[in-house]
Amino acid sequence: MAKLPPISLYVHLPWCVRKCPYCDFNSYTAADDMPSERYIEALVSDLSAEAQRTEGRALVSIFIGGGTPSLFSPAEIGRILDEVARHFRLTADVEVTMEVNPGAVECGDLGGYRTAGVSRLSIGAQSFDADKLEVLGRVHTVDDIGRTFKQALVAGFTDINLDLMYGLPGQGVAAAKDDIGKAAELRPTHISWYHLTLEPNTVFYTRPPKGLPDEDVEAAIQASGEAYLAELGYERYEVSAYAKQGHRCRHNLNYWSFGDYVGVGAGAHGKISTARRVVRYAKTANPRQYMQSMAAGRERHPGIALSESDLLFEFMLNALRLTSGFDEQLFADRTRLPVTLLRQRIGLLQERGLIDEVGDRRWRPTAVGRRFLNELQAHFLPE
Repeated sequence: MAKLPPISLYVHLPWCVRKCPYCDFNSYTAADDMPSERYIEALVSDLSAEAQRTEGRALVSIFIGGGTPSLFSPAEIGRILDEVARHFRLTADVEVTMEVNPGAVECGDLGGYRTAGVSRLSIGAQSFDADKLEVLGRVHTVDDIGRTFKQALVAGFTDINLDLMYGLPGQGVAAAKDDIGKAAELRPTHISWYHLTLEPNTVFYTRPPKGLPDEDVEAAIQASGEAYLAELGYERYEVSAYAKQGHRCRHNLNYWSFGDYVGVGAGAHGKISTARRVVRYAKTANPRQYMQSMAAGRERHPGIALSESDLLFEFMLNALRLTSGFDEQLFADRTRLPVTLLRQRIGLLQERGLIDEVGDRRWRPTAVGRRFLNELQAHFLPE
């Protein structure tokens, strides 16, 4: 019988104060009549149905994302997590992350979320430059970042991530390092430092901001930032993830190592392995249509089985992001594909200096491969 991977849960809360011009997530501006109670009722039904997919496997992590989950009150988050515990088995040390935007903790202090069962916070700082925050369309101030972080410490959180962007309009090496330095002064246990990308279906894609750094400046920012984060004691374990020892994000690591996950909420995705196949599914994206579908009992998705070429591509799309790489046994366990198929595709990349074998049957991108990661991943696209 095939060995099944670890399994996680993603909960999507789709509303935010204002949608940012770079955001391509399934999120919507919250009105005064945000139907939080009705949405939670839909989530409760969704959780009951999704628990059946796990077949009794214990969740290793839970991630509450959005949107801005902190627009929901601690009592509402507590109810969601109580329902999770009622329907799912949980590991003793299950990691429970919730995204928080500075200045958007409007329904109670952070201690309430801690009491509700959240164990890890991810704070969307993005920048410590007021002008950059304005260009990015953020609704918080620089002071809000520090204030929210200190509230998290007072609430008893010891595992806190800060999101930071680089490659911002008008940004050079010094400014990007300054953002990292100010973030590190708060002493988060984890920093997600990622590049501003102009995604389709965003305002920035159709109307790019002026002054975006060119490729040479971006490369210099990246090299300098990586070195600075290492100097500050943050180990890079994934393309955009840096952690203090013992504080890697288990939920995201499960994604990157092609683990399983179930998703509840509008637009949530899931991936489930069974003894014979691996399937993917997605929920209705529009929140109101999702709630209507849940109320009518129409939101159960059997999933679509992934083909051999899909499995190869999706595994490599994730695993190539890990700085330590992956071993062939993980590939075989998670995809159920022969290792010979992997070696056939990797040989050419090794000759081109994009990927290398490290240790016994373990592979990881070279420095050049990490710099041109998109091109490296594209090599595994289904023909």
